[in-house]
Amino acid sequence: MSAAPHRCRVIASPDAGVYATEVDSARHYARHWHTTYGFGLIARGAHRSASPQGAVDAFEGDIVCMNPGDVHDGRPLGGPSRRWFTVYIEPGVFGGIAGRSDVAFTKAAFGDARVRRAVGALLHAMEHGESLAFEEALVAACGLMLRGHSTLVVRDEEADGDLERVRERLADGTEAPSLDELAALSGLGKFQLLRRFRRRFGVTPHDWLVQRRAERARALIREGVALGDAAAACGFADQSHMTRVFVQRFGFTPGAWRAGAISFKTRA
Repeated sequence: MSAAPHRCRVIASPDAGVYATEVDSARHYARHWHTTYGFGLIARGAHRSASPQGAVDAFEGDIVCMNPGDVHDGRPLGGPSRRWFTVYIEPGVFGGIAGRSDVAFTKAAFGDARVRRAVGALLHAMEHGESLAFEEALVAACGLMLRGHSTLVVRDEEADGDLERVRERLADGTEAPSLDELAALSGLGKFQLLRRFRRRFGVTPHDWLVQRRAERARALIREGVALGDAAAACGFADQSHMTRVFVQRFGFTPGAWRAGAISFKTRA
């Protein structure tokens, strides 16, 4: 008998305590457990598994999760295979975000559109984002899981913290600080910092940092600095990275901005 089709891809992250998998499989998994927290989403098909709450079914778009030590198995439901993503987080990392070590998820599978979007953003940041963008995405996804689907009782604080100190730290726009550093500057927890910074300024700290980099690069290019040198001076990974940000933020490329600046200087 041939083995059931199975494909698994491991997705690393900037944090050694966080990784993810993408699995496309027809396999039936034996009962097992993990030493990490885990949450993710069903991308295609459906899945049935054991859990501490009994047998649970998860369908396309649903969130699936587990606590350290939760015994579970898994098999396709209603079709030959299923595809899903799971983010695995070491207890020390998750406890640092939660602010305590005795937190547990309350359901093994459920629907939640906000969590689904947050998990998608986290997976994207793990593969394509810099460290601060990854940290923000991790804290945002964990925060939604903690607030809506865990035993943690979250009490919103009234104080906004020192958000101006956070903006001042980001103002240079070159080296990205860690979210831990920004949280310490603000006097807030990491999840509270993200919520309050977005509420006050309309964007996350990383988005604000990238905008500062783009504005600084625009000024340098107008002064005649070469595109590659401007990208390096402003903290972009390379010129292509700067180009993508310019198109996203301004609607034009650095080359088009340079051509316009040269044309203006010639007329002047």
